[in-house]
Amino acid sequence: MLTLAVQKSGRLTDKTLNLLEECDIKLQNGRKAKLKNRAKNFDLEALFMRDDDIPEVVFDEIADIGVVGENVFLEKDRDVKIIKRLGFSSCRLSLAVPKEQEYDGIQDLDGKKIATSYPKILKSELTKRKVKAEIHVISGSVEIAPSIDLADAVFDIVSTGSTLRSNGLKEVETLLESEAVLIARKSSLGEDQIILDELLFRINSVMKAADKKYILLNAPDSAIDAISDILPGMKSPTVMPLAKEGWSSVHSVISEEDFWKNIKKLKELGAEGVLTFPIEKMIL
Repeated sequence: MLTLAVQKSGRLTDKTLNLLEECDIKLQNGRKAKLKNRAKNFDLEALFMRDDDIPEVVFDEIADIGVVGENVFLEKDRDVKIIKRLGFSSCRLSLAVPKEQEYDGIQDLDGKKIATSYPKILKSELTKRKVKAEIHVISGSVEIAPSIDLADAVFDIVSTGSTLRSNGLKEVETLLESEAVLIARKSSLGEDQIILDELLFRINSVMKAADKKYILLNAPDSAIDAISDILPGMKSPTVMPLAKEGWSSVHSVISEEDFWKNIKKLKELGAEGVLTFPIEKMIL
């Protein structure tokens, strides 16, 4: 059985459970965050843990794999590996200074004090940029450090920046982009590797379909070649003649972004009755 460590509560929890559901993996207790929750229809057991503990339990082989923020993976620095970037819960780790303070570049922080909950990541990034600063480790409420004269700047996780602004700070430089990642121990999984391969197959199928739409439209036959250039699909669009002579139905797959970029062109080419449908899975 494959054991998956999942954040017990926090910004990764719902999206991780959503991903399992999209992969048709149903946990026996639904979304009830008990310590253990076995799947009803897949050889997997979820362990609900604090996110900071997930790299450790994977390293110690208590769990085979885990979903965690890349920032936590890097900060904990355990001998585990990323096997899949999951594309959700994106955030950034940034430097911030008091809003009235001028900032011309990271060299301004040379010799200054920086408060953070991510000392390993910060030290690594400062070393790359040849900046020597004093790092103050704070486990929470990092953003208040400048206001109580504990630090000159902060290095913290940022999603919208509203917390920084409410504490009189401004974001000045991003040092790391982060997202949810699937991690695994480096030692062999043995027979459980087959289960992991199946899980990765399902995750890939869901992720490939995430921003794709199935598009169906009617168009004059004279415009089919031009429309096919706009809607190439996975290999080529499907074209089927309509009962109305000189017209065909075109079926294809397009990204959400490309649809809105090209809908006007499609209409100009004579496309009518344009319909789009969400795609749950895509297997290439």
